[in-house]
Amino acid sequence: MKVSYAGATNGKGAIYTWDGNDDVGSGRMEILQTEPHSRVLVKLDFLKPFEGHNTSEYTLASASGNTTVTWAMYGPSPYVSKLMGIFVSMDSMIGKDFERGLANLKAVSEQ
Repeated sequence: MKVSYAGATNGKGAIYTWDGNDDVGSGRMEILQTEPHSRVLVKLDFLKPFEGHNTSEYTLASASGNTTVTWAMYGPSPYVSKLMGIFVSMDSMIGKDFERGLANLKAVSEQ
C-alpha cells in the first residue's frame, strides 16, 4: 500500500492518503477540526473500490482516571449503499478495522 502525507504536519489540515490493492482500495483523510482532549473531526473520502464521502468523529470522555473513545462515521447513503446494506452487514465488513484501530490507539496512548 502506498501512503502519503500532505498539508499541516498535525492537527487541522493534516492529510493522509492511501492507494492499495482491492482489499484496502484508495482514499483520503483530512483533519477538519480538533478540540484538545475531547474531539477530532475527519473528512474521509473513499475512492476505490467504492466511492464514498463521510465524516469520522472521535470523541474522548475522561472519568475516574480513564478515557473512553467513541469512534463514529456518518455521511450520505446513496441508493446503491442502501441496497448493499440490505444484503451485507457493514459491521462484519468494517467492524474488524474499527476494532483494530481502537486497539492500536489504546496501545499507543498507554505508552
